[in-house]
Amino acid sequence: MKYKSKKKISSKSYSKEVKKAPTIMSHSLFENTFKNIDDILHKDAGCSSELDYVEQSSWVLFLKYIDDLESARKIGAELENKKYTPIISGKYRWSEWAVPKGKDGKIDHNTALTGDDLRNFVNNELFPFLAKFKSTATGPDTLEYKIGEIFGEIKNRLQSGYNLREILELVDQLKFQTSAEIHEMSHLYEEKIKKMGNAGRNGGEYYTPRPLIKAIIKVVSPKIGQTIYDGAAGSAGFLCEAFAYLSESKQLTTSDVETLQRKTFYGKEKKSLAYIIGTMNMILHGIDAPNLIHTNTLGENIADIQEKNRYDIVLANPPFGGKERAEVQQNFPIKTGETAYLFLQHFMKILRAGGSAGIVIKNTFLSNTDNASIALRKELLENFNLHTILDCPSGTFQGAGVKTVVLFFTKGEPTKKIWYYQLTPGRNMGKTNPLNDKDLEEFIDLQKKLKESHISWIVDVSSVNQETWDLSVKNPNGNNEVIHRSPSEIISDIEALDAENQAILQRIKELL
Repeated sequence: MKYKSKKKISSKSYSKEVKKAPTIMSHSLFENTFKNIDDILHKDAGCSSELDYVEQSSWVLFLKYIDDLESARKIGAELENKKYTPIISGKYRWSEWAVPKGKDGKIDHNTALTGDDLRNFVNNELFPFLAKFKSTATGPDTLEYKIGEIFGEIKNRLQSGYNLREILELVDQLKFQTSAEIHEMSHLYEEKIKKMGNAGRNGGEYYTPRPLIKAIIKVVSPKIGQTIYDGAAGSAGFLCEAFAYLSESKQLTTSDVETLQRKTFYGKEKKSLAYIIGTMNMILHGIDAPNLIHTNTLGENIADIQEKNRYDIVLANPPFGGKERAEVQQNFPIKTGETAYLFLQHFMKILRAGGSAGIVIKNTFLSNTDNASIALRKELLENFNLHTILDCPSGTFQGAGVKTVVLFFTKGEPTKKIWYYQLTPGRNMGKTNPLNDKDLEEFIDLQKKLKESHISWIVDVSSVNQETWDLSVKNPNGNNEVIHRSPSEIISDIEALDAENQAILQRIKELL
């Protein structure tokens, strides 16, 4: 991130400036440390899944990151001859409880807590202390408030204080003080979230492939000063990538930095774990106090959305296949139990006139014949310019077991023509061959001028059946190539569908 300002750099800005220094940490150190942490978590009785591994490594990494951030801010304040008051002080500082060190700079095992003493301190003193920050912070747009939220929601699941001691000492080796170090750590954190998504009951619920997110952002092309919103934030991948995109778009002035930090990114997330991980993900990517709210987006009646509540850009991948209760459906003019369709109505309503959106949705939305699908397509075509539809191949979302499309639209004028692009990587998509940036280069290039090719074409809306408003992906250029899937991919899809069925059965049991 580059800065250009005539103003004297503040201590807050200095903490970002210092991150520009060359890094001395190697990729392998970060990667090996993350792997070693997972190995320790795997053998702890309190952690049983990838979700637990992400959650538990997250809070430790987060506290080390905060400690390094505070060190940088303190140096910046000293350079300006100012006093710096740390957010976390006394025995709750990382250097006091996690890795107390002697004069030689090595950990002092005589004073370092371990075993039951360490676990009890973390559970009974540290977490309650940090959770209080939510009530003592000056406002919800502060780092203190977010720390309070995180530690009011999350719990230490490590049952062995000895395992925790090992993890603390591993994490202490990592430094989060340069831009390269922050980038490396955030990249590996994303990998952990990806594993969690793929191991979870629904891969699309937690993780959207980053190459797809980056392509969507490039097409929507947000500008500094516009507000960006994701009402189904999950791990906040869209917001993190949009921040990176805008941070690299130009040399940033002090005003630009303030705008990106405070007045650009907004999100909502219903599930506790996803909310916590999303918040930490944004902070670890450099957004100090994320405007992420823990709430059920669909619980809001869209009739109550006013102009002041609207956003310039909407980027989202709403949950696939969820079902909402009848009382939630009452918040929407088009009644449906399909969660993604309710989210789509919310996004359409909350988008500002002239604003742009990139929304991932199941491809069946384009052709379903139920009343809700038809009504939604009609509304989208009559009041929005649905200018682009990206058709994604099977395997784009690992473990999700569904095909998706991305809808790109602007608000305020009817659709006249739709440009379709059929993404064809030319290989079987799966865990060993995931979507990559190169796969989407042609799409991004052709979309700029809506060019036609053997895998892209234009449909005139006047030719669309006005009873069904069917928008199915039907390539008129004869691209009927069949890509045969490998047995391992078929098995993976079967396992994913089985996991989804098990989750549905579990929800039914809970309701009975």
